[in-house]
Amino acid sequence: MSLFDFIADVGQQLFTSDEEAAEKIKAHIEANNPGIENLEVAYQEQTAILRGTAASYAAMEKAILLAGNLQGVANVVNELTVAEETEPEEKVEYYVIQKGDTLSKIAQHYYGDPMAYPKIFEANREVIQNPDKIFPGQKIRIPL
Repeated sequence: MSLFDFIADVGQQLFTSDEEAAEKIKAHIEANNPGIENLEVAYQEQTAILRGTAASYAAMEKAILLAGNLQGVANVVNELTVAEETEPEEKVEYYVIQKGDTLSKIAQHYYGDPMAYPKIFEANREVIQNPDKIFPGQKIRIPL
């Protein structure tokens, strides 16, 4: 089990009450499913708890980010298991988007090339629907 912190008052608002939160978070992850089977979601006190089986470490990370980047979620408890006990396919770092950031600016910082922004976009396709629409407080994966 691991805990991931997020900013609760930023992101897309999918639910207005704690009673509907778990169902809405689950539907959101399944609609953008990065490779999660038998997904179960619980929610209490701004914390989403994810259970199920991820096809890969990347799928697990993306499910966590999908849940955590929603308004009303301050923490995600990861109880997902990875289908195959292997090492992560790639090294990643997490980055919280700041005011004034663009994917090009982030790519310049991490890769030394602003035109490498598609690598960041592809690694976060489930979380970022449009590379021109990112928001401060959003947490994303940076493949290294």
